[in-house]
Amino acid sequence: MVTPITSDVPTPKDVVSRARAMIPTLIERAPKQQAHRRILDETIADLKAAGFFKILQPKRWGGWELQPRTFFDVQAALAEGDVSVGWVFGILGVHSFHLALFDDKAAEDVWGKDNTALIASPYSPGKAVPAEGGYRLTGRWRFSSGTEHCDWIFLGGVVDHGDTHDSFLTADFRTFLLPRSDYQIIDTWKVVGLKGTGSQDIVVDGAFVPEHRTHLMKDATEGTNPGSAPTESALYRYPYWQIFLRAVSTAAIGGLQGMVNAFIDYGSKRVSVTGAKTVFNPEATLALAEARAGIDEMRATLRRNFTRMAEYAEAGTKPPLDDRMLFKFQCTSVVKRCATLALPLFEAAGGSGIFETQPFGRYYTDIVAMGNHVANDFRSAGRNWGGVMMGLESQDTLL
Repeated sequence: MVTPITSDVPTPKDVVSRARAMIPTLIERAPKQQAHRRILDETIADLKAAGFFKILQPKRWGGWELQPRTFFDVQAALAEGDVSVGWVFGILGVHSFHLALFDDKAAEDVWGKDNTALIASPYSPGKAVPAEGGYRLTGRWRFSSGTEHCDWIFLGGVVDHGDTHDSFLTADFRTFLLPRSDYQIIDTWKVVGLKGTGSQDIVVDGAFVPEHRTHLMKDATEGTNPGSAPTESALYRYPYWQIFLRAVSTAAIGGLQGMVNAFIDYGSKRVSVTGAKTVFNPEATLALAEARAGIDEMRATLRRNFTRMAEYAEAGTKPPLDDRMLFKFQCTSVVKRCATLALPLFEAAGGSGIFETQPFGRYYTDIVAMGNHVANDFRSAGRNWGGVMMGLESQDTLL
């Protein structure tokens, strides 16, 4: 049973307990959500009722302004039940943080009448042209996770000023906020992993977006946001990209934990067709130990990094470049590491483990699919960081 929201801000422990209480229900619903290729309405209703979308939302708009560590603990717990749910929560939930960085009028537009309204994305760039009082946005965007549950959307776009740039990172790259009436959802989500996320295509044809509903990504990167968020809250002084990148990697940690839980239950009872007990299979027991240790290390790193970021946020300063590059590399390495640790468990599950009645294939393919998100490209993050350590200038502004 989901605990309803009260007017009081709950403790982080209570919020995480609410998420953990949902795990059995999410495990039960996961096959249906895969079949429907989207998160079920009742699941989104449960997430809202538990207040999870309030974690990073400003208090002035009915939110809780809790620490990012709590947000990611909740995300991992939800993914332990169903990676698709953890993924969609991470995407939609982090948008409450991003909206707080916009002009205050944008927050009023979204939350003024309904402070439970959700915002979808994606951020890949479309084309915008200046118009009186704002911009006209056009394009087709892929991978809008959980979009059918949202009344608003964030879409990336580069403003065409008639000049040329080497890349969109040096251009007038913005996030544009649009209401549901200004875009079309196209059902394209027929995939092998993260099936339940409903990450559909979005089409916009010349929609007008007023200036106050745009946010310069340069401001997000440099921390010079116009910001509707209260200036006294350290939460909105965290580096934007450090929050966003963790939102698209942390579900893998929860998914690996879910796979471990399932394997312990399955493997402790399994006897193969040869009569061998899995509990005596040294490869299976080693795979289990390595996965558990890896989860512990990745969780500890996440918490350590956000503890360090909290110190800078409280002081109103930005973490040094080397710290931010370290944090990003560790973050972007999570999904690949989880997939590497999950594979031996999948193999040790044997022939019986490949059936849809078992969860191993779902957990494994969901984790692997996460690795195809451009934000989880640990190779480019590592190469850039390694070059900087040897004296080169950073080629990555998303830090």
